[in-house]
Amino acid sequence: MRIAYTKPSIGDREIELVDDAIRNGWGPHCYDYLNRFERDFAAYLGVQHAIATSSCTGALHMGLSALGVGPGDEVVLADTNWIATVAPVVHLGATPVFVDILPSTWCLDPGLVREALTPRTRAIIATHLYGNLADMTRLRAISTEFGIPLVEDAAEAIGSTYFGEKAGSMGAFGTFSFHGTKTMTTGEGGMFVTNDDALYERVLTLSNHGRDRSQRMQFWPDVVGFKYKMANVQAAMGCGQLERVKQLVGRKQEILAFYENALSDLDLVMNHSVVGTESGAWMPNVVFSPRSGVTRELALEEFSRAGIDARVFFYPLSDLPMFQKAVATPIAHDIASRSINLPSFHDISELEMLEVVEVVKRLAGAPSTGGSDRAKA
Repeated sequence: MRIAYTKPSIGDREIELVDDAIRNGWGPHCYDYLNRFERDFAAYLGVQHAIATSSCTGALHMGLSALGVGPGDEVVLADTNWIATVAPVVHLGATPVFVDILPSTWCLDPGLVREALTPRTRAIIATHLYGNLADMTRLRAISTEFGIPLVEDAAEAIGSTYFGEKAGSMGAFGTFSFHGTKTMTTGEGGMFVTNDDALYERVLTLSNHGRDRSQRMQFWPDVVGFKYKMANVQAAMGCGQLERVKQLVGRKQEILAFYENALSDLDLVMNHSVVGTESGAWMPNVVFSPRSGVTRELALEEFSRAGIDARVFFYPLSDLPMFQKAVATPIAHDIASRSINLPSFHDISELEMLEVVEVVKRLAGAPSTGGSDRAKA
């Protein structure tokens, strides 16, 4: 069997709660798990408000809309991103402005953000990539100086902390993903979080087809909103996963530490945590040295031959056909060309991780340790 790069960890507790939601979560109880999930997630993160959504993209879409982002506005974000981060900007009619990343964390470069600001800049989106954390100290300073909201895309950063603050809790609002590939999952799903009471109320209204919760008339929307609500059954799974979140994050950190130790003598770079931060270690990533001659395509081929799934580092958004913008982002382009994500699902065995290590070593030109019996078969 192939070694998967990711798959969820679902236990008996999640199955128990989902079963209860299926059997009893209807009528007056149709939001019981949804309300519980939002309450408990806000408590875990240390924020005032949380709204469960059908996706992280939906949470970001509503949050940006509530900030007033629209046609004629600009939103600054890293060129290294999945399209889910930029799609809401486009849907709202605003213009995305791509800037380069830091070579250490692979996250938004604050110095380039400052240079990219114009009178039309309405928001800055900081994506915490693969669990690595953006430089929130400098980004928050820019946000305060210019009065531009800083948004955290924490889709990949559950469990990451920045000088004691949890990822997603530091900006005007934060968003999370519970897609099936994430450390914590509801199958599909997301979460909007904020400490801003007024922003919360606007997003809460938008999330329910524009119906204000103070409105007493049935089926009377006050504005045109969205339909990004999470299902109660999904929220039941989320409640079970949240009970295990420390274990789930801890296992991800163990897997990253294993790879870091096993590959420490090679000429390559892995996920980087600056002093004062802790990565949730969602996806271990290897950046091969330029001297190795290893490309993204070569790495994918080698992993495929070994029966192992691997994932590419995100392509620069500016290269996508719907954008194709001539932007100077040499670091984003360089790292993407010689980088690969490593398998890191919760129940991956040490034997399987050693097989992954063998492939990386072959690519990097290091002497083989002989491989595993499975690899030889």
